[in-house]
Amino acid sequence: MLERYGHGGDLRTAEETFGFPARQFIDFSSNMNPIGPPDGVRHVLVQYAEQIDRYPDPAVRGLRAKLARLHRVDEQSILIGNGAAELIDLVVRALRPAVTTLAYPCFREYGDAVLKTGGTIASIMLSPANSFTLTESMVEGAEAKFYMLGSPNNPTGQLIDPTLIMKLVYNGATVVVDEAFMDFIPEDERITLIHEAAVHERLFVIRSMTKFYAIPGIRLGYMVGSPEQIAVLRRLQVPWSVNSLAQQIGESVLEEKEYAARTIDWLQEERPWLIQKLEALGLRVIPGRVNYLLVQLPEWPGLSAARLQHEMGRMGILIRDASHFIGLDESYCRFAVKLRYQNEWLLEALERCLAKFKEVGNR
Repeated sequence: MLERYGHGGDLRTAEETFGFPARQFIDFSSNMNPIGPPDGVRHVLVQYAEQIDRYPDPAVRGLRAKLARLHRVDEQSILIGNGAAELIDLVVRALRPAVTTLAYPCFREYGDAVLKTGGTIASIMLSPANSFTLTESMVEGAEAKFYMLGSPNNPTGQLIDPTLIMKLVYNGATVVVDEAFMDFIPEDERITLIHEAAVHERLFVIRSMTKFYAIPGIRLGYMVGSPEQIAVLRRLQVPWSVNSLAQQIGESVLEEKEYAARTIDWLQEERPWLIQKLEALGLRVIPGRVNYLLVQLPEWPGLSAARLQHEMGRMGILIRDASHFIGLDESYCRFAVKLRYQNEWLLEALERCLAKFKEVGNR
């Protein structure tokens, strides 16, 4: 099982499972920007050798200042973390909700963070009938006081109507919104809840910098909340949580306007093209908005996400078995959207693998 540690992108496990060196795999199980890191990252790496003997800024002031200007919020409303995962864990440890409401399927770390603090989980099961969209009727009349929600959600790619989230807040709930993939949405500035989070004590927004800028080896994310709540979280954070290299890379990538525009243009062209090709192979694609696709396989004898993952892995192509997400069955896979030539390799391998299963079913 490639998801041994709960995530995609585990090339070490792929090496052990399929016997290829990591560089030979094309990894569709990890949702990184396939364009690769911006050029400025390489410049930072070269210069960093001269600064590695210095402590990082414990307050991450340079990056906080840049993010505050970008989002037009108070610097005191921003907390930088060692990836979005640290901030998910930190906000749950700080607030210690007795019950947290999660909308499944969703990112595994939400539930893990809750259970580690001794809390319990109330479940909303999203339905494939409406493409796993969270609707007002699902939360109407609920007495839940703490929600953790992904928008865009992982693995479905679906956005949550921001007015629905704000209605929960105005009705007395505390809501943590994971916007880790929001940068891939062209109209992200219009639908993000960062500005609301900066002034509401019961609303937090978490963003990741590793997905959009293709720097997962540098753990970097940030949270926006009211200055009072962010101060509480900062006191609980491990000192020097964000190393100096991550801080410098974070400052650098925020200057990459052309890179950001190129990424949006690539996804707007490549995503619909790949969806069309996958549907032509008989797959159902959930209509999300970001750089990955949740896909349901045909009901053919012997065909499952695990079986397909194994067959594809033997061909050097890694996909995500999405059946490990609560709320999804063995018919669901997740594919990252990559560059055209890589997506063509995915399609070719998929066509070959699916033909084998279809042939068995027709016997």
